[in-house]
Amino acid sequence: MIQLLSIVSTVCLTVIAVSTLFLLYRAIKGPSNPDRAVALDTIGVNLMAITGILAIKLKTTFFNDVILLIGILAFIGTVALAKFLEKGVIIERSRD
Repeated sequence: MIQLLSIVSTVCLTVIAVSTLFLLYRAIKGPSNPDRAVALDTIGVNLMAITGILAIKLKTTFFNDVILLIGILAFIGTVALAKFLEKGVIIERSRD
């Protein structure tokens, strides 16, 4: 059973790493800015998945905080990028 878990986690890490490479290409060459934003958000999800699988593979719980931190930063980055794409600025300032 332990052997099977090691094989499956290695296969999952490989597939997610290849997916992240394709997403990196889409984030750089994307045909439009929303495509780039979605690719960056999905890269964040892939990083959380890689960290979670590594935590399972290494049999530790120390990576749980890292997963939460990546999730929070990816969410804030996605919201900031969406606001920038929508309005052209991230922080609005009144010109009084």
